[in-house]
Amino acid sequence: MMRAIIFDFDGTLANTLPICYYAFQSVFKEFDNREITPSEIIEMFGPSEVGIIRKNLLSPHKEEAIEHFYQQYSQFHKDLVEANHDIYELVTSLKGTDIKLGIFTGKAKRSLDISLEKLHMEGLFDVIITGDDVRNPKPDPEGLLKALSLIDVKNSEAVFVGDSDADVIAGKQSDVFTIGVQWLPEYQAATFSEQPNLMMNSVKEFTNYVKAGVK
Repeated sequence: MMRAIIFDFDGTLANTLPICYYAFQSVFKEFDNREITPSEIIEMFGPSEVGIIRKNLLSPHKEEAIEHFYQQYSQFHKDLVEANHDIYELVTSLKGTDIKLGIFTGKAKRSLDISLEKLHMEGLFDVIITGDDVRNPKPDPEGLLKALSLIDVKNSEAVFVGDSDADVIAGKQSDVFTIGVQWLPEYQAATFSEQPNLMMNSVKEFTNYVKAGVK
């Protein structure tokens, strides 16, 4: 029986990868005078944006760079992130049902809060685990296990939905049923090195799957 659905955020619940790329590119250009590509940014993913900047920025002005990231992320969010009606409808339709909803993301709480507010998705989730809440980022399963513990749901009763190898690996290491998705314009994994239990290419397909209540 499915009692919980835990979602990744960037590339899964929201098409936020373009704003992530833009803000990181702005940081590295401004502080290192360095041009970086989206694929290079994806290679840095794992830690939160704070961790990525502290680890990869050459400039000693890391705290300034972190503030610059958030300023750019917030300022250009509306221009670069389009709300997805199907995803919003899916989440709002599940809210208040017997299925608990969660987010497990590598994003820091600060950027996630910006996106949730701008996409009118605040208050829709029973548990949220960000990169600030774990010692070990994805693909480590720490955050997923923590989320399930907080909502008191067994691994066998949960589904983890994500768009990256790290999501699938974290799910499998948690003994959680994993669904790989490529339903937004931008997603992290064109192919998965470790295969999820299911692949889905549309939100409607996932909605039907949830309604069927079959795992």
